Amino acid sequence: MLPETFSYTSGNFVTFHFRELMKIIRLTLLCAMAITAVAQSKSNYEIYAIRYATIPDFPVSDLVADAEPGRKLDIAMMIWLVRGNGRNILVDSGFYHDRFFKDWQVKDFTKPSDALGRIGLKPEDITDVIITHMHWDHADGMDLFPNARIWIQKDELQYYAGQAWQSKDTHGGIDEEDVLTLVKLNTQGRVGLVDGDAQQIIPGVTCYTGGKHTFQSQYVGVQAAAGTVVLASDNMYLYENLERRVPIAATLDAASNLRAQDRMKQIATRPDLIVPGHDPAVFAKFPNPVPRVAKIQ
Repeated sequence: MLPETFSYTSGNFVTFHFRELMKIIRLTLLCAMAITAVAQSKSNYEIYAIRYATIPDFPVSDLVADAEPGRKLDIAMMIWLVRGNGRNILVDSGFYHDRFFKDWQVKDFTKPSDALGRIGLKPEDITDVIITHMHWDHADGMDLFPNARIWIQKDELQYYAGQAWQSKDTHGGIDEEDVLTLVKLNTQGRVGLVDGDAQQIIPGVTCYTGGKHTFQSQYVGVQAAAGTVVLASDNMYLYENLERRVPIAATLDAASNLRAQDRMKQIATRPDLIVPGHDPAVFAKFPNPVPRVAKIQ
């Protein structure tokens, strides 16, 4: 135990008050912690949209709720890289298994793990993969990144690993092999469960629960130099959804989708920093440091 005061004599009699000294130390530590927290909350990541494939002639009426029949678009299949602070984070993992090419016409395909080479990364460089939802074109590639921790909403995993398969009508777009892969990764200790809304899973990276595109989809807010970027994934297919405030066509609850879009406008620093899931216009709106890569800024 230290005394509250002590003294020594060296010319003049000096008394040090330990209570005051400890207060100063505590205040210094608190200030340091506050500065660290602010720095972490303002982590400035670089964000890239990487186009790894195209699905041609996709009906826009399957993307925008009131789109006129017959209108079609070559949609972009994308993953998003969030790079900085010692991490390489992917938002969604794309698809690559042969079974999907039997059902879909796919052009200009590059395996998502290989597409990272355009910006100098290898699959093993990825530290984290955030799965926004369990649809095959967003979750199938999660096993391509051997060192990554996989993040998904807890309710999304629980539902598609269980109750969804009790009916043939409650797992559309979900691939059973992808579910088994995720369960296996979980048994290996590689899955992080995001427990609800507005969860900062990594400094400067926050997951928000989205509309009911799947049982519990999510979207991601990222602190970048330009401000807060929202990676909407399929909570907003095209810029048109947001600009016209029209829900996505493939939703279990249109009202929840519109609420998610409205909230994205509040979270993002600017409306143009809300990045849709499949709009090829992303690569026209933002600079392309290399072909088929857009830097979100």
